[in-house]
Amino acid sequence: MATNDLSQKTCEPCRGGIAPSSPEAVREMMTQLDAGWVLAEDGTKISRRFEFKGFAKAVEMANLAAWLGNKQGHHPDIAFGWGYCEVTFTTHEAGGLTENDFICAARLDVLVA
Repeated sequence: MATNDLSQKTCEPCRGGIAPSSPEAVREMMTQLDAGWVLAEDGTKISRRFEFKGFAKAVEMANLAAWLGNKQGHHPDIAFGWGYCEVTFTTHEAGGLTENDFICAARLDVLVA
């Protein structure tokens, strides 16, 4: 993954009435993330699945993603179990993706690099 400016930004607090990012902006921001991130078919969320040997590392990854979400004030959906942790970002207030989702994903990329 190349160094990008998204990982240097901080999430902005969500306010009511914000619009999701345009499909063009989403495509451009996707290029700044690790190739493991997947855009949902409906374009409203991005997810990355991390795989591990065992349960403890999956829990640690879930905790790392939760810590980042708390630090940024932008909380992901996290699913984990034996051997995997899946992190999903979306901006519920906007009904889709905003720059905040990509900032958090880029910051998570840096943490696990």
